[in-house]
Amino acid sequence: MASVAQWFKVDEEHVVRMVRATCERLGSAEGEVVLDFSSVRRIDPGGLQAMEELAAVAEEKAVKVGLRGVNVNVYKVLKLARLTPRFSFVN
Repeated sequence: MASVAQWFKVDEEHVVRMVRATCERLGSAEGEVVLDFSSVRRIDPGGLQAMEELAAVAEEKAVKVGLRGVNVNVYKVLKLARLTPRFSFVN
């Protein structure tokens, strides 16, 4: 039986809160979660730390996390933090 990914839209002003809320919901996710980053133009250190926490929790719970609509600047920050291999990127 195929599972449907859960989608969450991330607001640029509330990246940390939205990502941490997603961490809490990973227990009920069945296989995959997708975060829509299309409205996020930059990520601050707090947001980066939240993304690291999300990657760790997702690996622990064997849930795939996809990031949709990530712009080049956010991608570069995730790449420098060595987080890109821990997520899949969706157009």
